[in-house]
Amino acid sequence: MTIKEIVYKNRSYRRFYEEVEISRQQLTGLVDLARMTPSPKNLQALKFKIVNDRVLNEKVFPTLAWAGYLKDWKGPEKGERPAAYLFILADKKISPDIAKDYLYTASGYVAQSMLLGAVEMGFGGCTIAAFKKNELIEAINLPEHLEIMLVLALGKPKESIVIKDVDKEGDIRYYRDNKGNHFVPKRTLNDLIIE
Repeated sequence: MTIKEIVYKNRSYRRFYEEVEISRQQLTGLVDLARMTPSPKNLQALKFKIVNDRVLNEKVFPTLAWAGYLKDWKGPEKGERPAAYLFILADKKISPDIAKDYLYTASGYVAQSMLLGAVEMGFGGCTIAAFKKNELIEAINLPEHLEIMLVLALGKPKESIVIKDVDKEGDIRYYRDNKGNHFVPKRTLNDLIIE
């Protein structure tokens, strides 16, 4: 695939073929992409936790929020849940006074690298920034010096995502039709490029 094909295929997937596993080696390969991603000030203050164990996955799942615009949807059903999670963590020992904006910027860089790598492997994922912090920390047994910045939910996508132009009213909210197809409005190039 070309980089354009990979980027176009990289969507926020929220339903997966749960039985299709992602190996620790594959997940470590995604962390290696994160490791080689540019880091502001080259601080490299992010660490990563790999979770691909079914028992631990069951503990992680209820701590996550899944789709803000889909108010009546509580997240994927059993059998459609992620096969793995990658946690992007800030290491406060590296720089205890590090600015949050730095951490979010760096987290975004590495999240994109790992998601593009997942697409290349035939997987997909969703970046999750809304979670029950204390419950999640307990579920993954996280040391105090590490702070969860983002969670990547990963698996073999089990949903159809349709990209469409933003309508005349400018509504950017994603939605699902009665067949479960997921529609994502995107602004056109003409809307984005300033002359």
